[in-house]
Amino acid sequence: MTALHAASSQDLPADRHPTPPSRPHRIRSDDEAIAAARALAPVFARGAAERDRDRRLPWDAIEAFTASGLGGITVPREHGGADVSHATLAEVFAILAAADGSAAQIPQNQFGVLALVRAAASPAQQARIFGDVLAGYRIGNAGPARNGKAITTVETRLVRDPEGPRLTGTRFYSTGALFAHWIPTRAIDPDGRPVVAWLRRDAPGVQVVDDWQGFGQRTTASGTVRFTDAPVEDDLTIDLTPLAERPGLFGPVSQLVHAAIDAGLARGAVAAALDFVRTRTRPWPFTVETATEDPYILGEVGRLQVDLHAAEEVLARAGRILDRIAAEPVTAQSAGAASVAVAEAKILTTEIALEASERLLELAGASATRERDNLGRFWRDARVHTLHDPVRWKLHLLGDYHLNGTLPARHQWN
Repeated sequence: MTALHAASSQDLPADRHPTPPSRPHRIRSDDEAIAAARALAPVFARGAAERDRDRRLPWDAIEAFTASGLGGITVPREHGGADVSHATLAEVFAILAAADGSAAQIPQNQFGVLALVRAAASPAQQARIFGDVLAGYRIGNAGPARNGKAITTVETRLVRDPEGPRLTGTRFYSTGALFAHWIPTRAIDPDGRPVVAWLRRDAPGVQVVDDWQGFGQRTTASGTVRFTDAPVEDDLTIDLTPLAERPGLFGPVSQLVHAAIDAGLARGAVAAALDFVRTRTRPWPFTVETATEDPYILGEVGRLQVDLHAAEEVLARAGRILDRIAAEPVTAQSAGAASVAVAEAKILTTEIALEASERLLELAGASATRERDNLGRFWRDARVHTLHDPVRWKLHLLGDYHLNGTLPARHQWN
């Protein structure tokens, strides 16, 4: 396995750089993964409001995530990983997103990429990539083309010269790239085939620019990656052509993690609402002695808990369905059923994330709008993250599947 050493770059914030990897804790089971997430959640939560307000990137939280071993929990057992269930993966992200939705989104792409590696990479490529992840290397993401006509547009192209393949192009929505050691990106190779090209974060010609300006998820650093004649790891270029004819679960896995982040945002907003109402909300004059006795607040809290638990259960059910499907050879029908299950979860987690973060402020009252508490970050994070892919198309997917038997299209957004 070729070692990878992070180097400083003028594109990174002057005060912080990705540190060279050090071998993290090795998680061995689902229970250990859940326990690690619960232990890490206070680290994510500590200073989350201030980080969002001042837009300070969560470097320490991400280093702690890597050290915990959670980055490698989906690595197959034959490669030394815990290979946790999809249900466990979803719960890990929900736990972390409840603590800090921005920090929790940063490693999201790593798991989508690992699912793609499992589906499309050669055995030698899998051995190298999975080994690197267990050794503490982080995988980022170079998202869609900056000015592409559609989000699926691939304008980035590989060219070959005597020294090997090189890549030129500009990508956006590159969550995780700033913190990463590897940056994989989709491209077209010289033969016209779709590939995932792997580049070292510290390679010449790779620039990660922290120009993300979303009003929510402010500290994800989901900005621009520029490749300028950048060298590509030739033996890690993964041909995606076979996936056009071979059903897989990389799309549903990616969507499951997104749904889990939304569930976590809702969980965090509900917890913040309960805490504020118990400790600081004043009762409406001439009605009750304390806000916790207000019958309307009690009714709203009851409704939020029902909606949150429903979304969480459908999310867990989607994870269990993926586990069952993954245990057998994946067919077109079963891959479609996986996308349908995750779409159902994504709809409900989107709705509860928005509902809970809005109701947080309504229940807590006017004093909850003060900047010092920064409770508005829950709504801003939920509103921005739930725009990742339009939930209206999830409803269309379900209707077309149940009414007409139409299988969902196979891509990373399904």
